[in-house]
Amino acid sequence: MSGMDFNVSQKLRYPGKKDIDARPHWIVLLPPDAGAGSDEFGWMETLRARRKRVVGDARTDRNPVTLDLPNETASRVAFACIEPSLSAFELLTLARRLVEVHTRQRATRIAVAVPGCGSDQRERLIEAIVAAAAAAAVPMPSYRQDRDAQVRLRGIEIFGFRTAHAFRRTLAEAEGNALARYLSTLPSNRLEPGDYLKRVRALARENKWRLDFYDIAALKRRKAGAFLAVAQGSPRPDAGMVRLRYTPTAGGRKPKLTLVGKGICYDTGGVSLKPPNYMFGMHGDMQGSAVAVGTLLAIAELGLPIAVDCWLGITENRTGPRAYKSQDVVTAANGKTIQTIHTDAEGRMVLADTLTLANREGPRLIVDYATLTGAVINAVTTRYSGVFTNRAEWHPRLKRNGRASGERVWPFPIGAEFLEDLASDNADIQQCSVKSIGDHILAASFLAEFVGNETPWVHVDLAAGNHKGGLAHIPTEITGFGVRYTLGLLLDDDILQAA
Repeated sequence: MSGMDFNVSQKLRYPGKKDIDARPHWIVLLPPDAGAGSDEFGWMETLRARRKRVVGDARTDRNPVTLDLPNETASRVAFACIEPSLSAFELLTLARRLVEVHTRQRATRIAVAVPGCGSDQRERLIEAIVAAAAAAAVPMPSYRQDRDAQVRLRGIEIFGFRTAHAFRRTLAEAEGNALARYLSTLPSNRLEPGDYLKRVRALARENKWRLDFYDIAALKRRKAGAFLAVAQGSPRPDAGMVRLRYTPTAGGRKPKLTLVGKGICYDTGGVSLKPPNYMFGMHGDMQGSAVAVGTLLAIAELGLPIAVDCWLGITENRTGPRAYKSQDVVTAANGKTIQTIHTDAEGRMVLADTLTLANREGPRLIVDYATLTGAVINAVTTRYSGVFTNRAEWHPRLKRNGRASGERVWPFPIGAEFLEDLASDNADIQQCSVKSIGDHILAASFLAEFVGNETPWVHVDLAAGNHKGGLAHIPTEITGFGVRYTLGLLLDDDILQAA
């Protein structure tokens, strides 16, 4: 579905003159002391002189320096000098810019060399290039008549370094991220809830996941009144919840990890109609569900020994004679009554019931993703995402993993004190506050009521789901933020052990 077709080749030897002349596109990363040392390539002095003219004595390049070599191929070299202290986000951003030098020239392959660094540092630098190149290689949906689908980046060739893992994790993360971006880019008339279900069914067949679909009738039997309130405004009865199950060969059937995603295929705001400038882009209000299924794909590609459930709450938030209204009172699947305040706060309604049903399966950990509030963007811009949890002691590790992965998050508090702002005179809880002050915190505190304290839970409010010009290693405005972050939590932080 994402069109991932990208390979990485590795050679321990450094390139010779024939290698250099035969390859028109190069990325070279130089150590901080780029002005000294041996000339492994025979043209390092040329690069050093070019860099000196462009950036002077600065120890770190924030943007690529380019040079066309005086050979028959006129090989273009994009290079930079970087220090070990460069953060993951800064390194991934630089990697994206280095790759863009070549994708603008319609490169199909890029050669990479990182001379003069230790093995660990070299692997870190090359991994960033692999991540950026793989992200750039995937075509996103396009309906232009003049698009050329044949010319795109198809791989990179690494000289002077080889690792046994062949960057398998990075490529799996890239495939999951590409799927999330692809789905989120589709126009709303190409991804109505029924279309979404067909695409997910195809993914499930391809990857041998079990799929259960809870349609309107099934959700009525489960008394999922919060979800159904949002769905009742849709012109077609195609809304529902998807449950995908990945069961590894060596794992139990009970899910250790549950991923949950908000899947609003189009959000008009409902009766509380959005103005046009806020409605633009609302085909992407299902990005949380796309990140959830993209994360599942990355886990499956790696064959991780973790039983995973993935729940997608898929519907639209439309206007119409049956659309839910402010001051309606509905009963959620856990029995709580909800007084609706603002029909454009539909995401928390859909997630309330989806989280409730997902939690009944007894997972060790729940992680949910949603483009939930504008308040979180006001708080952290679109460079970070907000993160919330019912385990406040996890705040440092959630933040630390964001720094390490390059998908940065900022933790916010939740708790009973914030529920004072959601007190209702005629229901158990209000959907949101009339004043909307700190709505990202109130929304997460609302959702926590549908998880409880027994199950560890992390909620990611995807402020960084869209960022103009791309973000970190991702070249597109829709970023697919969350796949790389979650793999970091699982593999580097071992959060399931903490849970």
